[in-house]
Amino acid sequence: MLNLDTVDIVYIACGITDLRKSIDGLIFEVESNLKLDPFEKALFVFCNRQMNRLKILHFDEGFWLYYHRIEHGRLKWPLTKEEALAVNKEELKWLLKGYELRTKSKFKPVEEVNYY
Repeated sequence: MLNLDTVDIVYIACGITDLRKSIDGLIFEVESNLKLDPFEKALFVFCNRQMNRLKILHFDEGFWLYYHRIEHGRLKWPLTKEEALAVNKEELKWLLKGYELRTKSKFKPVEEVNYY
């Protein structure tokens, strides 16, 4: 079960992702495309082209991969850029319930951070 208490931040990968990717493929997406550290206390959320399925990558003593499928309707997924948007846990819950998160003024793209 997904435990949001151990998570500091949630990153929404804008745009569509090929959800045939497993844990290793999504780790590669986080590192190469999002330029983020997959080992941080965060959730990395990816959506498919039809916007009815998503995968959540989470590191907690090992990698967890969560899969969520909408039976009726579609997610209102942000499609603006190929960057990650940092949102809080409550906003992730809103997204999973079908609420809109495409407001440009509310979210800021994640800035690239050098860990060296």
